[in-house]
Amino acid sequence: MIISNDIALRPRFKRELFLGKEAYLKAFNEAKVAQKDFVISVIDDHIFIRFPKKDQHFWSPQLHLEINDVDKDKCMIYGLFGPSPTVWTMFMFLHFLVAGLFVAFGVWAYTNWSLGASYAMPLTLLALMLILWIVLYVAGSIGKASGKKDMHKLKDFMDGVIK
Repeated sequence: MIISNDIALRPRFKRELFLGKEAYLKAFNEAKVAQKDFVISVIDDHIFIRFPKKDQHFWSPQLHLEINDVDKDKCMIYGLFGPSPTVWTMFMFLHFLVAGLFVAFGVWAYTNWSLGASYAMPLTLLALMLILWIVLYVAGSIGKASGKKDMHKLKDFMDGVIK
């Protein structure tokens, strides 16, 4: 699994496991009570592993695992690293807001150009939206980099549970 992917802000992985899904769900349920370093939530086939509130920072990652049966003695585990759902929702909202404003300013610039009016202000705002999008992307990349050590801790913990 490669965590240092430069493009994906939420790295994903999958792995084939050689026991049934229930054995791994049971292992995570046992790990939930046997340790205090991570908060583990098991809901159906989904497992969420995160740090306790006292150890979290703004960009703290969490690991979402989904375990699907392939056959009786084999299953696939799909993993997704990402920030908390609240941070991710805010981050995506800001991206969509910037994209929406970019389109609106583009329409405004085209309309002014079509009418022969000055379109300097809409073009300036278009450039500002582009710069803002780049800032958001860089902030996400910095956040991912600041949580890389924590991502390795989550992965190592997962590896220890699934052996």
